[in-house]
This record gives sequence, C-alpha cells and structure tokens, in this order.
Amino acid sequence: MHRPAPSPDRNPSLVMDPECSRLLPALCAVLADPRQPVTDDTCIEKLLDWFTAVTEEGSSLLLLQENPCLVELLSHTCRSQEVSPRVLTFALRLVGVFAAQESCFQYLQGELVPGLFGEAGPLSSPAWTAPSVRSGWVHGLCSLARHPSAEQFLATSGALDTIFSLQGDSSLFVASAASQLLAQVLALSLQDLATAQRGSLDGRWPPCAQSILGFLEGSLRSGAVPPVTQALKVLTSTFRRCHQPWTEALWDRLGPLVSSLLETDLTPTARWLADLFLSMGRSPVFASPDCDLWLTLARTLSCLSPAQRGPLALGILKLPACPQPLWTQAFGILLQPLAFILEAAARPPGAPGLPAVPEGSPAMAEAVLASTSSCAGLLCHSLAHLGELHLLESVASPALKAGTLQPQPDALPSPVTPQQSWPQAALLEATVTTLHFCIGSGVPTPGPGARLCRLLASCVRVQRAALDFLGTLSQGIGPRELVTQAFAVLLQYLSSPDSSPTVLKKTFQATLQWLLNSSRTCGTCDADPHVQGFLTGLFPMVQKRLCSPSWEVRDSALEFLAQLTTHWGGRPNFRQVLLASNVPDLARQLLQDPEGYVRASAVAAVGQLASQGLHATPAGLEHPGVQQKFLLPELLHMLTTDPEGFPRRAVVRVFTQWLQDGHAEVARDPEQLVAHVVQAVSQDLDWEVRVQGLELARLFLEQTPGPPAQVLQTLCHVQVLDLALRSLFDCDRPVARKSCDLLLHLRARTAPDGKGLQGPGHHPDGPAVEAALRAWRAGEQGPPLGELGPEVAATILQTLDLEGLQASLAESSDHVEQSPQSLLQDMLASVGTLGGQEADCY
Repeated sequence: MHRPAPSPDRNPSLVMDPECSRLLPALCAVLADPRQPVTDDTCIEKLLDWFTAVTEEGSSLLLLQENPCLVELLSHTCRSQEVSPRVLTFALRLVGVFAAQESCFQYLQGELVPGLFGEAGPLSSPAWTAPSVRSGWVHGLCSLARHPSAEQFLATSGALDTIFSLQGDSSLFVASAASQLLAQVLALSLQDLATAQRGSLDGRWPPCAQSILGFLEGSLRSGAVPPVTQALKVLTSTFRRCHQPWTEALWDRLGPLVSSLLETDLTPTARWLADLFLSMGRSPVFASPDCDLWLTLARTLSCLSPAQRGPLALGILKLPACPQPLWTQAFGILLQPLAFILEAAARPPGAPGLPAVPEGSPAMAEAVLASTSSCAGLLCHSLAHLGELHLLESVASPALKAGTLQPQPDALPSPVTPQQSWPQAALLEATVTTLHFCIGSGVPTPGPGARLCRLLASCVRVQRAALDFLGTLSQGIGPRELVTQAFAVLLQYLSSPDSSPTVLKKTFQATLQWLLNSSRTCGTCDADPHVQGFLTGLFPMVQKRLCSPSWEVRDSALEFLAQLTTHWGGRPNFRQVLLASNVPDLARQLLQDPEGYVRASAVAAVGQLASQGLHATPAGLEHPGVQQKFLLPELLHMLTTDPEGFPRRAVVRVFTQWLQDGHAEVARDPEQLVAHVVQAVSQDLDWEVRVQGLELARLFLEQTPGPPAQVLQTLCHVQVLDLALRSLFDCDRPVARKSCDLLLHLRARTAPDGKGLQGPGHHPDGPAVEAALRAWRAGEQGPPLGELGPEVAATILQTLDLEGLQASLAESSDHVEQSPQSLLQDMLASVGTLGGQEADCY
C-alpha cells in the first residue's frame, strides 16, 4: 500500500517508517505467542510511548489500517485465555491509546473495545488477579475516555461498575488511578453543561453523572474510612481538574454530606478533607467572599487537632481569595505553638504580635506537652510553615493589602511585602527561646516551662528547624536586644560540646545569614560594636571546629569560612579579627586532611583567603606574601597526586578564579600555570576535572592578547590545543561539548582569510597530526600533538566540522540507540527472531 509522505511539520522520528512497519508483524507474533519469553517492562513502556507519540502526530485509524498485524494482535489478546499478564496489560493500554481518537474508537467498537473493557472483558480472566492488569485496564480507559462515544460506552457496557469496584482495590496504585479515572469520567459526562448554573441541574444530571454521584453519596454516607477517603479523592480531583460553573451545582448536592464529616472523628480523613477544600478554594467558581466554602474552612480549622491544623492553615494563607477573618484565624493557628513557648517561658502575657492560647481550650497545651515527639512535631511544622510563608507575597493579610490595617509598632517589615502583619520581634524571641530550651540554657519556671525543657533537651529535630527559621528571620528587622540574643544563642550552639554535626552545619548557615543580612537590614557593618564583638567570639569557635574529630564539622566550618571571606574579605575589622586567630593556618593544614570532602573544602577556603590576601604570620600581622608563594606549588601537587576527584576539582576551580581575578601568584606567569594544569587534567580520570580544565583554558584564551598567529602559538605552546582536540573525542559527553565550544570560540577568535593555507597533510607535522586525530576518534590514547605551528593549528580548526559535532553533542545521548527501529530490533533480538539484523544495545 502506498504510504503518503509525512507533512513537513511532522517529526520524522515519530512517523511509522517502512522499516518499522516491516518489523512490526514479527514483533506482534512474538507478543501473541505464549511460548515466547516476553521482553521486559522497560521495553513495553518505550513501545507504548512510541505509539502514543505516533498517534498524536496522525490518525490512529490509518495506522491500524496500514498495519493490520496490530489489530490481529489485539484481537488474539482479547480472545485468548493463555495470554500473559504483561501482554494483556500492554494490549489494554494500547487499545486505549488508539481509541482516544473517536474515529478509531468506532473502528474498534465491534469486538475489541467491548471485549477488553466491557463486562465480558478480562474481569473473568485469571490474569485479572494481577494488579498490573487492573492498572492497565484503568489506564487504558483513562486514555480512551475523551469523547462522547466513550461516555456512551461507559454508561452502557458495565465498565462504570468495574470502576466503582476498583475504588477499593487492594493495590493503592490501582485505587489511586481508579479515583482519577472516575473524576475524568464525571467531567466527561458533564462537558456539554459548561454553562450550567447552580440549581439548574436538579433532577437533570446526565445518566453517567447520576450514577457516579449516587456512588459518591453512598460512599460518603457509609461511615467507613476507605470508601469515604476514596470519595474525597475523587471530588478533589474533580475540583482540581474542572473550574466550570457546574462544579458549584455539584457542591450543592454533595457539600452537606462532606460537611457532615466534620461532626465525626476526623483523624483518618483530615488530610483528604483539607485537600478537597483547598482545591475548591483555588477555583474561581468559589472565589466569592459570600461562598459558604470559607465558613466550612473556618469550621474545619476549629474541628481539627493541633497537629492537623498546620498544613491546612498554610494552604488557606496561600489562597488569593481568602477573606480577612479566615486569614487571621489561619495565621493565628500557625503562630500558636510559638506563642505557647513564650507563655511557658513566663514572658509577659499576650506577647506582642502572637495570639494568646485561649483559656479553657487546653488542646494546644496538651498536644505540646504530651511527649517529645508530639512537641517536636508541632514546633517543627509551625517553624517550617512560617518559614515557607515568609517567602510568599501572600503573607500580607487581605486587609493589609486593601490598606484597612496598619502594621503593629513592633512588627517591623520583612523584605516580602511593603506592609504586612508579620510579628518579627515576637517570632525572633520565640525562636531564640526554643533554641535555649533545646540546649538546656533556658531558665525554666515550675510548670510548662520546666516540662518543655525536659521534652526538648538535645532534640536535634527541633534544633535544626529553629536554626533554619532563625536564619530566615535574619531577612527582617528586630529590636537591638533581640538581635544581640540571636547572635548570642548562635555562639552558644557553636561552642556547645553537645551540638551534633548537622546542628552545627545549620548553626554555621544561620550565622552566615545573620552576618550578611545585618548590614543590609540594620544599616550596620563589621565596625558595629555588636557585630565586632560577635566576630571576636566567633573565630575561636571556628578555630575549635576546624580541629573537630568529626569530618562533617570540619567541612562545615571550612564552607562557612570560605563563604564569609567571599563577602567580607575586604572589610578591615573582619581582616583584623581573622588574622589575629589561627584560622588561616588551620585551614591550610586541612589541605592534608584524610577525608576527601574536607580537603576539597579546604582548597576552596584557602583559595578564597589567598585571593583576599588573608595569610599572615603567627603573630597575626597582615603579610600577604609570606605564605602565598608556597600555596601554588602545594595546590599543583594536589592536582596531580590527590587520590579523590573532589579536591582535584576544587583545585582547578581555585586556579580558574585566581586567573580571572588576576591573583598575584598567577599573574606573574599565567602561561606556566596553564601549562601545568593542562598537563595534569589531560591525564585525569575524573571527567569533571577535565571539564574544569577546559573552562580554565577558555578563560586563558579570552585573556591572551595579540594577533591570531600569536594567540595560536601561545595556545599550542601550553598545549591547550592538544587538550581541546583530544577532549573533542572524549567518551564523556560534557567534556566533548565543552571542548567543542572552546574550539569554536578559538576559531572565531583566530579565523584566517583562507588564503595560502595548506592542509595538515602537506605540512611536515601534518601526517602526525592526522594520525593522532584518527587515534583519538577511535578511542585510543596516542601521544600528544606537541607544539604545533600557528598555520597547522588554524588549518585544523578550519578542517574540523565543529558545527556538526556541536549539533550532534547537543542531542540526547540515547537519541539513536532508543530510536523506534532500534527498539523493535532489540525486542526481536531478545527472543532470537531478528534473523540477520543487527541489534543495538541501549
């Protein structure tokens, strides 16, 4: 049969080409034969993906008509009782892919669609007991249920009853997919009622929708957790998927049943109720402030336990249409655990900006004081939710956005919005108090405070969460005494022998945030007495942690040192305090640390210190040249001898940064440094080291002045061209891509006019160059090119098809191996039916 040529805008890789059509009958025969071992699930998934892509590009009906072997396979699968579960699953999903187009659905309606998805389908087959088959049935219908013919089939074939039964399937994956399918079918049955308003559908629901609503009503009335949960999932998917006016009529019908759940024990269904209400809150259909959804949300917040309220409260605060009273209620719920902390610490009643825990409602106190896990859970969730909220523009209450409220005097603004009711001072005090409770430095009073001290003592989980939030609060402004307390508790954690490595890492991160943000938010600098005093106490702690027996702690201290030096290395007072300590010398000693991660961080820290001239004599006076002259050889030695890749990568990054900044040690003889690095990285087995080396070479090229011939001569002299050409055929794609970019940049910089050039073969060095290129292309090592002349280098650059190679490298690494033809060949080869064809491995 004549095959029409693909249209110009169609992707040729998605068209059923003649070779694939030739291979399909053999593959279908293998799949239909129960005696043949069926290929693995990965190949089946790739085959389904390919058919899906082909049908999206063209007609499914034409595809089946041109390849009758596919219909024969599906018909055999429909009739046979011996088909394997894997092949049956494949057939179910494949029919769904084809029948997603209505014309193809009509073509398959006679036997295949009813035989696979109707009452006489695989439900009676032994294979139905396999979850994969039931999942394939559901996913096949998900693909199929897209047009009116599919809706009519579902309503009359008995398939809808099967979908109902699968809501309670023993496989969670099947049950979840079935709930998604039910929501999809409900939307399909109502797609012609897009303009239907509330009240207009009473008694006029389409038959398919009426059946689904009856099933959901029965599930919600059942009182059993599994059916109620599945019904809530279906409704959540429906409201998330559809924002049509008929969803309001749907809620009018089912809303009372859902709301009645608030009068029962909500523990098993709280999460699903919250998801449902939040999905409705995001819909413009329910955006009116008069909508009863907001009252239902407020009631839900009151009914949930303290542990269940937080996620719903955070979700409410993200809703753009949230009314002011509900916003205030939700924000207060997030603040309550920290308000309880302040009350337990005997702070004055009604801490500014935080809600008081209501008297006569001991639920919060009971939850916080019940156990360590309960207390930690509430505090961690509150701190995490508030930290997330701090980053959102929606932190401003609706009334503040409308200009009807003014910020409280002590609630200074954070950088999120111009005006907002963000109780910065109170939150800062509560967070610092929490950290004191955790480390045992609080002054407990009899009662809740003493109980909290015992529950939170050495609680790493709460320490990490509180330190994260403390770092977030550094972006705002607080009273001077609270800022001082924040710095003090950070020093306390850095000095405490009980601080775990993960807590110390969080402490270093929070300390960095407070130091870097203090000058921005408070207008201070390192000359500020408070900051200066903190730095004076900080560096002995850094020095202590650089000597820690834990490599994680040493690593965190080095990372902190490098980052702080990057931002503050030029500040006189910072330099003075740093050089008065032994921190630079200790960082230098850690270049010999037994742990590779620590050596890498030491390289970064020492490199940054050297960039800022922060090496000194033990007496602490600033002498930039005393130790720097020994650092370059030491780092070069690490590059060639360190057994791990991380330190070697760090060394090349430092050299690249030094070269870019014009660091004194490099500026004296950059060619010598580049030559040493190129020689080392060309033999390095770590591909990231080779990529970093090529990045250094590109920077050197950009900094090399002179006419083209001189530039080429310099690059050949330091063997940059040798490295780039060798890397062009590197087995690691990132290396080859970086090399190609470098050579294109070099050719653009040195492009000759083309006159009087000889081919490489006509130059005395030409044969050796061509032999080396052939060897590298074949994957052989071969000797280096040596120092070529500018003319040969220019000719090589002009001869290579760098643009074509760049395009090839830009494609995914498996675009050839995973082509449809290769996939079919490999599937046939796996069962020995390919004949004389070659098979690709992928």
